[in-house]
Amino acid sequence: MRRYNAYAVEHASPVPLAQLNTGSRAQIVSIAAGHGLIGRLYAMGLVPGERIEVLQNARHGPVIVAAGGCRLVLGRGMTRKILVEE
Repeated sequence: MRRYNAYAVEHASPVPLAQLNTGSRAQIVSIAAGHGLIGRLYAMGLVPGERIEVLQNARHGPVIVAAGGCRLVLGRGMTRKILVEE
């Protein structure tokens, strides 16, 4: 008998923040990084469960997001490690 994960069925699989288009809104699901980057992102308020909006993503260079009433400029490498769901 095949078992299904109810969470996976109801929700789309997480994607890196770097793949979202300008104007997209998403929720942070997890951060796939080392302790240093995780600590830096947590200090900026980017924690799992936080809702964010992509203000600018030109597919090269930094990504600008709005989170918790602040605008944050994140390097592309960082945004590849932040997994989100729309």
